[in-house]
Amino acid sequence: MSKKKLATYWFAGCSGCHMSLLDIDERILDVAKLADIVKSPVVDGKDIDQVDITLVEGAVSMTEHVEEAHHIRKHSKIVVSFGDCALTANVPSMRNAITKESALAQAYINLPSNDNPGKVLPSKGISPLLDRVRPLHEVIPVDFVIPGCPPSADLIFYVLNELLNDRTPSLEKGRLKYG
Repeated sequence: MSKKKLATYWFAGCSGCHMSLLDIDERILDVAKLADIVKSPVVDGKDIDQVDITLVEGAVSMTEHVEEAHHIRKHSKIVVSFGDCALTANVPSMRNAITKESALAQAYINLPSNDNPGKVLPSKGISPLLDRVRPLHEVIPVDFVIPGCPPSADLIFYVLNELLNDRTPSLEKGRLKYG
């Protein structure tokens, strides 16, 4: 059996899902026997060509995320919403209660810690914000979900192990169902 290609992405979120992925500890060696991790914010910054499985952490909050999500879907056999921010937009969606202009002004102008004497928004380096923060499945079709904030290392390993062994992971009533 040839090794699969695994990629992970991080959109709007805290990186807790990726930290839980690292918490699978020595079981990462079991994953490495079955897959090459070809892209991840904690491993490498290369672009993906064609991969078998992509885990996407975080909500979709800017145009760059929309573009990346479409690229991911086009180049991935299986896309997994990785954690509650990708699944529901979770904490990042709290921005939906205000305008994107208000959010930018608060982040770059109004806070006392900002060293911004001209009180202007940055004109370069920031992808335009979407009007509304969205869960991943509202932007692209998703094949599986790994719920949790963050998901447990055991759940992440279970889902990855099932997918890497060409089995369908099963989640029932928030609990793992084996077999």
